[in-house]
Amino acid sequence: MGNLLLGIDVVFSFQNILVIVIGTLIGMLVGALPGLGPSIGVALLLPFTYNLSPVASLLLLVALYQAAEYGGSISSILLSTPGTPAAVATLLDGYPMTKQGYPGKALGYSLTASTIGGFFGVIVLMTLSIPLAKLALKFGPPEYFALGVLGLTAVASLSSNYLSKSLLSALFGLFIATIGIDVITGYSRFSFGMPELYEGLNLLPILIGLFAVSEVLKLIGEDLNTQLKIKAKNFKVGISFNELKVVKKAIGIGSIIGSFVGVFPGMGAGPASWFAYNEAKRVSKNPEKFGNGSPEGIAAPESANNAAVGGALVPLLTLGIPGSPTTAIMLGALIIQGIQPGPQIFDKNPDLVYGLFVGLLVATALMWFLGQITTNIWARAVAIPNRILAPIILLISMIGAYVARNLVFDIGIMLVFGVLGYLLKKFNYSLPSVVLGFILGGMIESNLRRSLLLFDGNYSGFFSRPVALFILLLAFLSIISFIHRLNKEKKKGQKEEF
Repeated sequence: MGNLLLGIDVVFSFQNILVIVIGTLIGMLVGALPGLGPSIGVALLLPFTYNLSPVASLLLLVALYQAAEYGGSISSILLSTPGTPAAVATLLDGYPMTKQGYPGKALGYSLTASTIGGFFGVIVLMTLSIPLAKLALKFGPPEYFALGVLGLTAVASLSSNYLSKSLLSALFGLFIATIGIDVITGYSRFSFGMPELYEGLNLLPILIGLFAVSEVLKLIGEDLNTQLKIKAKNFKVGISFNELKVVKKAIGIGSIIGSFVGVFPGMGAGPASWFAYNEAKRVSKNPEKFGNGSPEGIAAPESANNAAVGGALVPLLTLGIPGSPTTAIMLGALIIQGIQPGPQIFDKNPDLVYGLFVGLLVATALMWFLGQITTNIWARAVAIPNRILAPIILLISMIGAYVARNLVFDIGIMLVFGVLGYLLKKFNYSLPSVVLGFILGGMIESNLRRSLLLFDGNYSGFFSRPVALFILLLAFLSIISFIHRLNKEKKKGQKEEF
């Protein structure tokens, strides 16, 4: 309690509150702009922290980190353009709700879920830092491989009208994840001598192409004078208490999964949002509404990606190991300030640690307050006619694809995947399954091969790892459960037809 009072005393100064406000506003902006996101936003602000105190510099960066995870949902929901990789799962139901004429409501679900998930992640950070960090250290390649396989079973929940097409979509995602230098052997694969492909395909141009550019092509194919007719009250951001009760289970699932997944280095908000979406759909009373504007489909991934912020800070503070690309940059900021994260930081720098805890709570509350004020303005973007909206989306998409690596090549990749995404949607293939396969492909392959090196090529070695075996068993049960549900629905459909 004394340490928390110390944290409150540290945070509530004019300078520290000011940097939290600035970090929150910039975070929502860089999250909403495709191609930037929290890691680039933190990197851009890093030079401005040199003349700040260690506490102020860390508060600036964590406020940006928290707000950027919510900001990614803004463009995802309004323009079908994911601001961050973690916001792709939100797009599945957020954009359909916008097309139904409720952009403010969709953003209200996102903002509320992000805030609750953010608070939950901070509480986990405050109470379970050291035990969770010790658990994360026990995870090796077999456990990470098993987690990847478990995540891949979400393809069943992300299926298009045809499960076979969803599986083919996921296989395509797994294939394109193999492009680039092989991490084990160092050989180049499917790069065709192009240096730009040695590091593999960048995720952002793929996301922007599949979802944003394909939507532009769809808009061009329609009447360009068309625009959404939305009542003024539907721009208002916010949800009622009764609407919150509808999504409380999804928010709880997302918060728990996001906090847990965020702790494991290399996982982060992206996989956390997919895991949460899949689990929320599995336990929902109305799974058929997912993908068609379901509030639960917005709340689960949004609470997860903000809860993952607190989770990602756990290994950074307790072990000095960054849990995500953003916390890796924050580690650099701390070292520049002469502070080395690790177990000793709780004794040597209690003002910094507990100031961070309290500051992150304040930043999350400010994110909700400022989101209520500013998001209402952004929600009106969807009322722009197609003839203006289509080139705006395309321009933002091109900028987003370029700034990720400053390569014109990535704009070409974006356009290729834009055409591909348009065709995949037209023929009922699953874009989310492609993305999920690509995100998890590298993780699954590299950890499987490292595991086999560890087991001397013997697959039975997985049976000697209880945690890995348990996770693989969960994946198997998930597949069996889906097949059972599919057969049940098929029989019900045949009965109704009869």
